[in-house]
Amino acid sequence: MKTILGAAFAVALAASTSLSAHAADYEWKFQSSDNSGTPTFEIDQEWTKRVEEMTNGRIKIELLPVGSIVEHAETQDAIAAGILDGHITDVSYFSGKDPAFSLIANPIGAWADPQQMFRFINYGGGKELMNKLEEPYGLHFIGAITPGLEAFVSSVPLNGVADLKGLKVRAPEGMVQEVFAAAGAAPVNIPQSEVYTSLDKKVIDAADATVYATNSAMGLNDIAKHPVYPGFHSMPLVEVSMNKEKWDALPKDLQEILTVSVRDLSQDLVARLQMKDREAVAKDQAKGDIQITNWSDEERAKFRAIAMKQWQKVAERSDNAKEVYETLTKYLKAQGLLK
Repeated sequence: MKTILGAAFAVALAASTSLSAHAADYEWKFQSSDNSGTPTFEIDQEWTKRVEEMTNGRIKIELLPVGSIVEHAETQDAIAAGILDGHITDVSYFSGKDPAFSLIANPIGAWADPQQMFRFINYGGGKELMNKLEEPYGLHFIGAITPGLEAFVSSVPLNGVADLKGLKVRAPEGMVQEVFAAAGAAPVNIPQSEVYTSLDKKVIDAADATVYATNSAMGLNDIAKHPVYPGFHSMPLVEVSMNKEKWDALPKDLQEILTVSVRDLSQDLVARLQMKDREAVAKDQAKGDIQITNWSDEERAKFRAIAMKQWQKVAERSDNAKEVYETLTKYLKAQGLLK
């Protein structure tokens, strides 16, 4: 009898232990600004699985593609309202709330590689600025990621700044559009999910979309056969943020795990997308019908000079934008990145 009872107890204990190991203390829905099936979305999904493993199942995050619950520019409000728990998205989408979002999200021409931006965010005052901007809207900024220096999608040959004149180009909200307008282009505000259709129907001539590999995965280079790579224009700050009340309620160990996991994701995403970029470029070059252009240093410098004038204009529009400008330029000068 004792043996039978002991065996039964052991089975019950094992079942209880297994159940507790798989029962999440926190189950969240995050929405991405990327389409499902793209390399970026898939790598971000892997992050959610790592978080579950690192927390021994205490946190489970369901990552949804763009537009699943709300539109791409509405996730911030949805998080504050409790409709979503968090998001992985381009900070530029919230430029209408404060021009400071525009400047910190994509100071066009500032970054030559992702590590420059990560150092600014993690050690140069960027993370503190992001939380100062987001906390009034009910969000906590966990960390920054980026797909890297983006390629530029174009249906027509682009050899330099002069070729941007009159170009109908998709660009995200805020300063990115203003920089292209200052360069003579005609920016159009459409979500990334509509870029393919808009190029195909010739609503736009070109697009600030994302990195080369993801552009290729979405079929953009197949219909717009004159990409510029490496890109000259954009390295977006993509935030991983969540509801502030829910963040504040987390135990310190889980806060630290999330922070470190996002820092790891930032490196993972950049490295793997750079590998995919090189593979996609080689494949397109071998096909022969896609004409890849690499701008000269002189043309890149011209575009950066146009962009820097827009930084100053944005800085005049709010106290927060001024603080972002001052913190950003101080960092760039100290690092020898701004003359």
